[in-house]
Amino acid sequence: MAASTPTDLPFLPFALPEIGEAEIAEVVDTLRSGWVTTGPKARRFEADFAAFLAASTGEDPAGLHCIAVNSATAGLHLALEALGIGPGDEVITTTHTFTATAEVVRYLGADVRLVDCDPVTLNIDPALIEAAITPKTKAILPVHYAGLAADMPAIHAIAARHGLQVVEDAAHALPTTCGGRLVGTLDSAATVFSFYANKTMTTGEGGMLVTRDADVAARAKVMRLHGISRDAFDRFTAKVPSWYYEIVAPGFKYNLTDIAAALGIHQLPRAHGFQQRRAEIAAAFHAGLADLPLILPADAPAGERHAWHLYPVRVRPEAGLGRDTLIERLFAAGIGCSVHYIPLHRQPYWRERYALTPGQFPHSEAAYQAMLSLPIYTRMTDADVQRVLDALRAALRA
Repeated sequence: MAASTPTDLPFLPFALPEIGEAEIAEVVDTLRSGWVTTGPKARRFEADFAAFLAASTGEDPAGLHCIAVNSATAGLHLALEALGIGPGDEVITTTHTFTATAEVVRYLGADVRLVDCDPVTLNIDPALIEAAITPKTKAILPVHYAGLAADMPAIHAIAARHGLQVVEDAAHALPTTCGGRLVGTLDSAATVFSFYANKTMTTGEGGMLVTRDADVAARAKVMRLHGISRDAFDRFTAKVPSWYYEIVAPGFKYNLTDIAAALGIHQLPRAHGFQQRRAEIAAAFHAGLADLPLILPADAPAGERHAWHLYPVRVRPEAGLGRDTLIERLFAAGIGCSVHYIPLHRQPYWRERYALTPGQFPHSEAAYQAMLSLPIYTRMTDADVQRVLDALRAALRA
């Protein structure tokens, strides 16, 4: 039975995916086909994704290598491994992110250098990246927080000056633009997207590693499935006996199933429409919250696109109540919300390994203390949006 509020309205969750009949039919077709693991539909999803990105630049999709994986975490791990990151190396990223961004560095025995975020965008601060570079630094791992592109021109310039690789954590950023180009087509060594259930499109669990570097792509494909020298799809569809394979590296189990890819095949063409609805909701929030004691999230610069994966607001001191109290009041009114994020410098593992303190990250720390993320997803109706606005206004007034 659905949770209810004192007004008997159903609980409005923080996030819900939008799954249509086409997705359902494709999954059913996959189940009936007998090919439920990585196979023809995963291949089709990869090709479709390359075409989707390439359409924004007019380039040949063949130049964009898209490798479907079972999570963005897996994609980030594969990208860094393919670039040769290992023990003794350092990778710079932001403290204001989910732990997956940083943990993949530790998987490889390398170390993380965490830096603070910009106080307005909450994206990684390029000036702090440059200050954190040491002789051990090998890569920069920016995050496009909430769906707003990081300052990639500045980050790429820093990387070029210091001979560093750039891997973009684009888990929030489909279809975000930067410099008029879709994230995923920029001049980074690799970009990784997430298709987790609450993202801007979903395969349930899943991700996509995108690179123009054929060597990175080849290594990631081998390491995606146990270090096997041939794709499972190739081995099981060849017209001649193809049982023989070789293990060329100690790989991982990171492949995306055809069941998941079946969702992605139909979610992807809806990505721009999904973004438009999220942008409409964000605009309604902007207008409806403008007079309240809140710091609203930064919008994209003129001419650029924000994916609006998240809509994080920050409670101003003059509100007269703290973030935790506001969340409690919203939940009591039947409104789900969350916090993005508890920064890495506050998490026991990262704090203790690198002797981190809140004072080292004043912007992320201040944002964390005041922030909460409001529901923003395509299944929200205009009435749902108004309900969030009314509940927030009532909670602050109380």
